[in-house]
Amino acid sequence: MMNSGNTVHTESPGPIFNIQKVYIKDTSFETPHSPEVFKLEWKPDVHIDMQTKVAEIDKQYFEVVLTLTVTVKLEEKVAFLAEVHQAGIFTIYGFEKDQLQHLLGSICPNILYPYGREAISALITKGGFPQLVLAPVNFEALYREHLQAQQQQEPVEEETVA
Repeated sequence: MMNSGNTVHTESPGPIFNIQKVYIKDTSFETPHSPEVFKLEWKPDVHIDMQTKVAEIDKQYFEVVLTLTVTVKLEEKVAFLAEVHQAGIFTIYGFEKDQLQHLLGSICPNILYPYGREAISALITKGGFPQLVLAPVNFEALYREHLQAQQQQEPVEEETVA
């Protein structure tokens, strides 16, 4: 690698983590009971579901997709369903496997969440419903819970006593 002074650097660079692109991969909005639902008193039952998927594009590029699904019911009728697949491409290189998994499972979703939250809010407002602002999410805590759940599912090898 060469710098502006044309000096060649032979030492390898440290770990790299960069955001290459943030984009909406997919979006959906449904109001199956409109216009009747607009006549009902606004006492929403809100359900939010989140999911993260990771795809390795090549050895140092990863696509992370955070799916946010919001379902709101009024009197057992679905008022609306809004879904956003908020995606990003990240350059991640030079990290140990556990550090890489932490970046992909916690840091990347944390970066994508504000974009997805804004997209959900915009869809709902454009759909004619009162603004819905999703609360912040502690992706670090969710990642730790995921790791604990994985450890509990791993079979424990039994020792044989002779």
